[in-house]
Amino acid sequence: MIRTARISDAKAIHQLLLGYSQQGQLLGRSLVDIYDALRDFHVYEEDGEILGVGALQICWQDLAEIRSLAVKPGLSGRGIGRKIVEACLDEARELGLQRAFALTYQPVFFNRLGFSEIEKSELPHKIWTDCIHCVKFPDCDEIALAINL
Repeated sequence: MIRTARISDAKAIHQLLLGYSQQGQLLGRSLVDIYDALRDFHVYEEDGEILGVGALQICWQDLAEIRSLAVKPGLSGRGIGRKIVEACLDEARELGLQRAFALTYQPVFFNRLGFSEIEKSELPHKIWTDCIHCVKFPDCDEIALAINL
């Protein structure tokens, strides 16, 4: 089931993201940062275990980012990531946002959900605040994709 994150999920979210950040697949987030942004997170839970996570971060009056998307290793292809992204996009629509984007190494996944590749230069400078903490900055090799809502 997909639901919004709870305080009790923070450590599980952190552990799930940590594995992918150590592999350089996504930007790491400290436990403090996860508590700070907990309301942004959606989790996929099955039998009391968090199997997937993703966040919707509002960037501007009409724009949000889908970020920190991760599924427990070995569970790809079960639709968990898709359900999390759809929940984030539904929330973005409810909030009245007009567009969402993602920075990713998995563009095909996002293409299947209706996202199209864009130039990173189309994104507002505000989003680069997080990027300066990435070990790959300024040579980011992630692909930017966006969807109109």
